[in-house]
Amino acid sequence: MKNWTYSLLGLMLIIFSCQSGEKVAEEATEAKPKVRLIYDTDANNELDDQFALMYLLVNGATFDLEGVTVNATRSGGNIDEQYEEAKRILKLGLRYGQIPLFKGADGNFETIRPNVQEADFDGKAGVDFIIEQANLAHEQELILLAVGKLTNVALALEKDPSIATKMRVVWLGSNYPKPGEYNQDNDTVSMNYVLNTRVPFEMVTVRYGEPSGTDAVKVTQAEINEKMPGMGPKIDTPIIGRHGGEFYNFGDYAVSLFEHIDYYSDPPARALFDMVAAAILKNPNWGEKKEIPAPILIENEWIERPGNPRKIIVWENFDKDAVIQDFYQTLENYQLVSPKQP
Repeated sequence: MKNWTYSLLGLMLIIFSCQSGEKVAEEATEAKPKVRLIYDTDANNELDDQFALMYLLVNGATFDLEGVTVNATRSGGNIDEQYEEAKRILKLGLRYGQIPLFKGADGNFETIRPNVQEADFDGKAGVDFIIEQANLAHEQELILLAVGKLTNVALALEKDPSIATKMRVVWLGSNYPKPGEYNQDNDTVSMNYVLNTRVPFEMVTVRYGEPSGTDAVKVTQAEINEKMPGMGPKIDTPIIGRHGGEFYNFGDYAVSLFEHIDYYSDPPARALFDMVAAAILKNPNWGEKKEIPAPILIENEWIERPGNPRKIIVWENFDKDAVIQDFYQTLENYQLVSPKQP
C-alpha cells in the first residue's frame, strides 16, 4: 500500500512538473521581446526594398518598427521619388501616417559630412530621427536595418558619436571578400567610416552569382504571378504604382513590379536581397554568421586587418526555401506592426 501511495505521489509530481514546464514555456514564448528597428532604404531602387518593408509591416508579432528613413542611390531617382515609393508601401500596409517616414540623404557622406552640425543639411530629417531613437531610453536594443547605401548611418554617427554604443547596424551590402556591389559602391566612403566606428556592425552579403549570398534567394516572375495576386492587407483607396495602375493590395503591386524590371536569368527571376536581411532578424537560423576582424576597402579591394580588435559579423549561406515560405505565409496570415503615431 505504501509503495502504491509513493507511486501515485510520484506520478502526480511528474504531471505537475510537466504542466508547470509547459506553462513556463508558453509564458517564455509570449514574453519574447519584439525586434525594435528602423528601416533605412533606397525604396525606389528596384523591388526587393518594397518586399522587405512589407515583410516588416505584416510581422507585427516579431517587429517593433520605429520608423522608415530613405536615401537616394543611382537608380530610382532622387530622394523625393524614394520617399514616394516607401509611402506607397506604407499605404498598402495600412500604416502610412502611423509609422514615421523621413527623408534622408540625397547626396553622399563625404559631401554632406562637413555640414552635419549646421541647422540644416541634406538628409537632416532622417539622420536626426536615427539619433533621436538611438538616444531614447528603451528596454530593447535598437537595430538600424540598412538596405541601401550607408550614408544616413554614417552621418548619424558623425553628428552624435555616442550612439555607436546605443544601437546595432545590420547592413545588406557587399560581395565580401570580393569587390563590388551596388549598395557599397554608391557610397564607399560611408561604409569605410562605419567600419571604423565602434557601432556593432553586421554585413549581410550579396555575392552576385554565388550560392552563399542573398543573391541566391531568388523568385521567378512566374511564381510571383501565380502566388501573389490579391495577397496582403486591403486598402479602400488605391495607390498609383510607380509604373502607373491602381493597386489595392501589395500582392497585385508585386506583380506589377516584376513586370517592369530587367531580368538576367532564364527563367526570369529576381533576388529578394533586402527581405533576407529582415528575415534573419526574425529567425537567425535562416543564415550562417561568423565574426571577423573588420576589414577596409581600398581602391575597390578588400584589405584584411587580422590584428584589428574591432570585430564585425558577416552573414552568408541563407535558407532560401524557409525565407520565401515565411514571406508567403506571413503575408497570407498577416499581423500588422503597432502604430507609432495617430
